[in-house]
Amino acid sequence: MDDETWAIRYIEVATRNWWPGKKVLFSPAWIQKVSWVNSEVNVGLYRDAIQTAPVFVESVPLTREYEDQLYRHYGRPPYWVHDEELKPVFSLTGA
Repeated sequence: MDDETWAIRYIEVATRNWWPGKKVLFSPAWIQKVSWVNSEVNVGLYRDAIQTAPVFVESVPLTREYEDQLYRHYGRPPYWVHDEELKPVFSLTGA
């Protein structure tokens, strides 16, 4: 969670059903479909991409370097580019 905006930035996924012990992160913006009945979330990524994704280690703080690596790996635009586009522009000059 972003501690400044309270936006949910990532979902932690344990991939131990496919191979042992790896945790990776996804952006909730990448979710395409949720099946509550099957307990599945479709993010439209290939298994290879998930398997080779940067490992998420809970004890290590997230850095912009890690986020850059994550978004480059998945070939997705980073959230901070979109956030910058949405910021309002205020003029403090007098009229």
